[in-house]
Amino acid sequence: MKKIVFIILIIFIGGLLYLWQGIYLPLDSNSQEEKVFLIKKGEGVEEIAANLSEDGIIKNRIFFIFYVLLTNHSKDLKAGVYLLKPSMSVEEITDRIVSGKTIEEKITIIEGWNIENIADYFEKEGLFKKEEFFEIAGYPRVDYSKKKDLPPPPDFSEEYDFLADKPKNISLEGYLFPDTYFIKRNSTPKEIIEMMLSNFNKKLTPDLREEIIRQKKTIFEIVTMASLIEKEVKTPEDKKIVSGILWKRLKRDMPLQVDATISYITGKKTTAISREELKIDSPYNTYKYTGLPAGPICNPGIESILAAIYPQESEYFYYLSTPDGKTIFSRTLEEHNIAKIKYLR
Repeated sequence: MKKIVFIILIIFIGGLLYLWQGIYLPLDSNSQEEKVFLIKKGEGVEEIAANLSEDGIIKNRIFFIFYVLLTNHSKDLKAGVYLLKPSMSVEEITDRIVSGKTIEEKITIIEGWNIENIADYFEKEGLFKKEEFFEIAGYPRVDYSKKKDLPPPPDFSEEYDFLADKPKNISLEGYLFPDTYFIKRNSTPKEIIEMMLSNFNKKLTPDLREEIIRQKKTIFEIVTMASLIEKEVKTPEDKKIVSGILWKRLKRDMPLQVDATISYITGKKTTAISREELKIDSPYNTYKYTGLPAGPICNPGIESILAAIYPQESEYFYYLSTPDGKTIFSRTLEEHNIAKIKYLR
């Protein structure tokens, strides 16, 4: 009997020693290697443990699972990108993941992307679901004053005064400044949006704001115009001329007839617009209604914003973009129709 008890005791002590070594002694204490390790949102203890073992960071997934459950941290493991080493113990690795000490990663928001493009990008990168982004930035093309069943997004105008003249019933479309950002993998939609708004705040300098006031325009009008310019033409020179054309058409109460506004309504990526689509009843339809659309149709870069503020006067009233990206300007509707036959058919 004593012999059996002794054997059981030896096995028990051996098991404890095995667990202790697995938890507190690293896989390779001499290793200088650093590994980038990703924990996706929704991954559980077992999946994380298996990935740590497969990536050669820990000895065995059992050690990680046992320690996390023992310390009651199973619900504290945070998604993100971590810099881990085989020379770290399971205890050290767990502490890092629980504390959320993620490394920064680069994201790039492209000029001309709209809120849907940005939300799709974040979801594809595994940062969060696009609906989570819409809840903070607002849904595209939604008039919240008419959507009683949909709670409006947060109002950032107190923190960012450039939003003061933006209607409260629409999204942040136009103000999510396109740029390269360095974020933590576990950043929230609100944190990332605030980074974009802060960047917009820096780019719209006091001199630019004074010029907008001098012209008796609003920041919202400038951003909306800049979004049209961003989607219509590519070069700085063409943007300034198109800006001059569109402002001139506004003054004369002529419809802007910007194809990109129709694409924004339909969500289609093609530039081919049908006759039926031109008749869509939407405040964004610049063929059906005169004036600027209900709001920006994308998030413009600084080039387009500058073009909207500093338009170039010209004799032109019309323009079109050829399939190879060249802009053709026309003075009269007759010239414009000839150009359409020549370049678009």
